[in-house]
Amino acid sequence: MRIPLTRALISVSDKNNVDVLARALVNVGCEVISTGSTARALAEAGIPVKDVSEVTGFPECLTGRVKTLHPAIHAGILADRARPEHMNFLEEEEIAPIDLVVANFYPFTHTVASGASLAHCIENIDIGGPAMVRAAAKNYASVTVLTNPCDYPAAIEAIERGGFEDAERAELAARAFAATAAYEAQVAMWTAEHMGTSGSLRIEIYRESRTLRYGENPHQRARLYLREEECRGARGDEAETNFSTNMDGGESGSKGRKGQWGIARARQLRGGEMSYNNYRDADAALRAAFDHEDPAVAIIKHMNPCGIATAPTIAQAHALAHACDPLSAYGGVIAANRDISLDMAQQISPIFTEVVVAPGYEPGALEILERKRKLRILEVCGDESGSQAERIGGGLLVQSRDRYDAPGDDPASWRHVAGPVVDRATMQELAFAWRCVRAVKSNAIVLTSGGATVGIGMGQVNRVDACRLAVQRARTLAEGVERVRTAVAASDAFFPFPDGLEILAEAGVRAVVEPGGSIRDDEVIAAAERAGVALFFTGARHFFH
Repeated sequence: MRIPLTRALISVSDKNNVDVLARALVNVGCEVISTGSTARALAEAGIPVKDVSEVTGFPECLTGRVKTLHPAIHAGILADRARPEHMNFLEEEEIAPIDLVVANFYPFTHTVASGASLAHCIENIDIGGPAMVRAAAKNYASVTVLTNPCDYPAAIEAIERGGFEDAERAELAARAFAATAAYEAQVAMWTAEHMGTSGSLRIEIYRESRTLRYGENPHQRARLYLREEECRGARGDEAETNFSTNMDGGESGSKGRKGQWGIARARQLRGGEMSYNNYRDADAALRAAFDHEDPAVAIIKHMNPCGIATAPTIAQAHALAHACDPLSAYGGVIAANRDISLDMAQQISPIFTEVVVAPGYEPGALEILERKRKLRILEVCGDESGSQAERIGGGLLVQSRDRYDAPGDDPASWRHVAGPVVDRATMQELAFAWRCVRAVKSNAIVLTSGGATVGIGMGQVNRVDACRLAVQRARTLAEGVERVRTAVAASDAFFPFPDGLEILAEAGVRAVVEPGGSIRDDEVIAAAERAGVALFFTGARHFFH
């Protein structure tokens, strides 16, 4: 619903273009109320303005510390227009509603940076501004709030259209709360250093610099944020405050899961203190295990899988995952997407393991695992949804998490571009391989057979070496059978040349799934045809850096 603007309150430290905004308001018949230096600046620009003291019936006092802190102002901002008792109160007290609040705060960080005295810094801690902004943001159903001059051009368009829509008010309110949060954090850090224990509090403030083309992969949204002290140099103005890092745009998570808690919220049942690397590996393990609907286990070492498998039972899945690379599994992290059974606990017991993480533990399983005093035993419902952030020098990269739900992840959408028609079992194996490769550091090649990884080539700087490594690992004999001869392969990104696929074909891989999209796709397709290898293009990529 678009709400016409009849009364606006403007009180700003940053007066950039405030006269342009105020003139647009006056042109549509909106009364402008203002304070102190803002009122003087607007009057000097020839804009009709009413001083806030005329509204409150009380003069500014305490050298400007008290201007807007008055019921005649805050009741006008906070009144819920949908509640008759609120509107009756305004009428009885002869308080006119305020439809728009335009405010930004005393330049506290710049005052501090100037080397000002303690008293001067304290004087530049804004009180009335944040109070008005929070009031307007809370009542966004009826009131619009503007905190950044960068938003004025779009606001003027809305004013000329007759007011702001519900969605516009809601977005501006969210930005306003982010602005007050950033301001309070700045003050909190300074006061912790100067009025409390030095270094007792450290809050880092980031402001959005720009939206990037995409994240690690084209289906992921991404933004660059700059550290607070870097923002002005980046854009020449106050960059937009934006603390929202949930970039999924909707619900996420696999059907049938109990919850999406994330490793940071895991409940530790037993074992030593979790380290930084423990958390990173456990997060990667959850990411791998919870990509699968069937009972699945992922064993992770240094953020890469030693093995991933699905099976009818969680114990069988663990046995298959461990068999992929028993040597590397030593000292690894194990994640399961089902409660750990007694049988699985007995399998884990003789293996040195850093962390085990699962939704729960069946009777008897926990007792077995507790005998390993150093083993960290965690309980968590699942992988984290939302977004992820990575620090870079001077800033932060934020992107939506790479979920197994990108366009092209559904095997029904894949293109069969070369080789023989495959049976249903082979398609299921290819689908499993495609889910697994997302959990492997790029460049990544995964070979799977029977619902388990049998060879993984990870973290290589070229795809040929990734293929060679996957084949080399798969040639480890298991029960006398050379596993590569029954395997299918998945590649996290396209083959830039046919040589990688030729290595897989020569080793005996019978089917391959990859994103496609190389300028040499025709050469790769021709190589698959010559080798009799079934080749599928997904149209989706899953880099993992």
